[in-house]
Amino acid sequence: MPKKRSGGGLSSTQQAAKFLGVSVLAGAVMAGIALPAVGALGLAAKGSVESFDELPANLKTPPLSQRTTILDADGGTIATVYSRDRTVVELKDISPYLQKAIVAIEDSRFYQHGAVDLKGVLRALNSNARSGEVSEGASTLTQQYVKNVFVEEAGDDPTKVAQATQQTIGRKIAELKYAIQVEEELGKKKILENYLNITFFGQQAYGVEAAARRYFSKHAKDLNLQESALLAGLVQSPSRYDPVNDETEARKRRNVVLKRMADVGDISQEQADQAAESPLGLDVSKPKSGCITASKGAGFFCKYVKEVFLGDPVFGKTREARSKIWNRGGLTIRTTLDPQAQKSVQKSLKDHVYQSDKVAAASTLVEPGTGKIVAMGQSKPYGYGKNETEINFSVDHAWGGSNFGFPTGSTFKPFVAAAAIEEGRPPTQTYSAPYEMPYPQTVRGCDKPWVNDGNYKLENENESEVGPYPLKEAMAKSVNTYFVQMIEDIGMCPVVTLLDKLDVVQGNGDKVPEVPSSMTLGSTGLSPLTMASAYAAFASRGMYCTPIAIESITRKAGDKQESLEVPKSTCSRAMSENTADTVNTLLQGVVDSGTGQAAGLSDRANAGKTGTTDERKNAWFVGYTPNMSGAVWVGSASQKVEMKDITIGGQYHPLVFGGAVPGPIWKDAMTGALAGKESPPFNLVNIPDPPKKRDKGRDKDRDRDDDGGLIGGLIGGGNGGGNGGAEPDPTFSIPEGFIQGQGNGPGGRG
Repeated sequence: MPKKRSGGGLSSTQQAAKFLGVSVLAGAVMAGIALPAVGALGLAAKGSVESFDELPANLKTPPLSQRTTILDADGGTIATVYSRDRTVVELKDISPYLQKAIVAIEDSRFYQHGAVDLKGVLRALNSNARSGEVSEGASTLTQQYVKNVFVEEAGDDPTKVAQATQQTIGRKIAELKYAIQVEEELGKKKILENYLNITFFGQQAYGVEAAARRYFSKHAKDLNLQESALLAGLVQSPSRYDPVNDETEARKRRNVVLKRMADVGDISQEQADQAAESPLGLDVSKPKSGCITASKGAGFFCKYVKEVFLGDPVFGKTREARSKIWNRGGLTIRTTLDPQAQKSVQKSLKDHVYQSDKVAAASTLVEPGTGKIVAMGQSKPYGYGKNETEINFSVDHAWGGSNFGFPTGSTFKPFVAAAAIEEGRPPTQTYSAPYEMPYPQTVRGCDKPWVNDGNYKLENENESEVGPYPLKEAMAKSVNTYFVQMIEDIGMCPVVTLLDKLDVVQGNGDKVPEVPSSMTLGSTGLSPLTMASAYAAFASRGMYCTPIAIESITRKAGDKQESLEVPKSTCSRAMSENTADTVNTLLQGVVDSGTGQAAGLSDRANAGKTGTTDERKNAWFVGYTPNMSGAVWVGSASQKVEMKDITIGGQYHPLVFGGAVPGPIWKDAMTGALAGKESPPFNLVNIPDPPKKRDKGRDKDRDRDDDGGLIGGLIGGGNGGGNGGAEPDPTFSIPEGFIQGQGNGPGGRG
């Protein structure tokens, strides 16, 4: 092996090889320029160098990755996100000091030579030969720009970046040919502008505008002499000369740049000396990127927008293609978020559920008839610290939500009622609805019946809850045995059909299982966005619209803005107007005199439904007006917290239920969101009340919810309402496979 010289230099053999390599490159350059039609250059190492003429004629210049700005519906900024922090500016918006500094230190003959500085090559050859090492380069600014284009094209792929920066003669030849093309097509000023916008300056800052903001908190056009010299010095090695982490090295490098500017006559020696004595003058702005920086508490909505972009084929055929567009940035995304509604939702959540509470709350509001998501928030902020989370509890797992969603309890019952009315059952439909009854032996499904292979009992909340009940009263009081009898009557397939039309799926994207607990009493996990969107179909008289978050997207294309196609809401009829009007009438009774009185709005038509699941691990209120629909969930993401003897938002609750915590959150959120907006009425139907029967010992003053025990009453239990009712002991075992959900307990409760 050749030996190294003492002191760590190269051996004579290595020196010769280095010299030969650079000499061959220089010869290739001159041959390529003088004789562009000559074939292969005859360079050694087979496959390492292409023929000069075989290289593509044009340099592929991808759009520079830039910041993407996400706006609300009024044009206010929600967040700025980027893969690379860059804001492209024109040369006139870059300090003349910086322009001169970068030329002086990187390529002082930039305005005198062509794409290749032959004098610089020969000077480098001579210097490197004498030193025995490559101590001086010969790349021009144009060549450096071309190299940066290769790196930009590589994106964040480590393998492609390595290929773009490999130090081979073949790569240098490619740089040289494209440099010639660039010089001919762009001219010096445009090359300098492009170079200053593409170059990396450290601290996550790409381009001079981002660098000026990062290190000095000002625009590139406002940089003074010493600030410009510091930035120009970073280009050679952003990490070595990083002024944030090594002020001494940064100052030395800055002063080298100042001396060079004086040497080439850009500034006087006096100016250079004076600037060299000045402090660095840093005013560092930390990088601010991503949904974690979102304003208005809209971090989770911001993340949802990103997930929609990455997941929707309208933005590209593959996720890789969509990711590439997102990472390039330069997008302006106008969303459906209503700042008034968002502010109201966040305030209500903050008022009712504290960030430090054992449980969390999430709420989403959508606009009936359009599918627009106008607000999305939760009590635990977007983040990675204590009592923060990056999981969006409002949406399905595919869009950044929980793995399964959350069991909905009795908020599922309106789907059963709507399916029955669509099947022709009258709104006065009455069932015996006893306090206790054997669970149906079979319940018809779409393909096969569900079979109850044991004598399992179903119970209501307490012994005083005894039918017969008509639908209106059963819905207001959320009587569990009534809806089990209804599903026995109509079968599960009508409910399945309606759920398909409403896009109601589990949080993991699977269809709701065809088992009575899921089809009747909400034991399956769903998301607030799913529930708010489905209930919006009631509000819009049976028209279901798929939820949307993006109104428009524009992308910078040179000096112009081009529009991108965005996903549109698809609206279709999910049920007849009569069915929707009937459900609206029924659910208006819930907030007027039923379990949701604490949520009712006094100044406008409204309707809704409460829900609480087994062991009080989840509590819901889903409600709407004719022009806004919203869902509120309260519970533990881990599904391990039983909301009994618990303090939430500073208020003690012996037992939590849908009307007592989610209901008031919904009420306050909707009140603020709808303030100043029109108040249209529902199209109600006349549902005659049957003759009143004697109340068998019911506490008439009790503000009760619809908790009915395991899977809505399969194992009975008082919901407590406001009086802390007791829960009876289970009287039977649950058959294997009877309940399908996310494993948060035996199942949902009414």
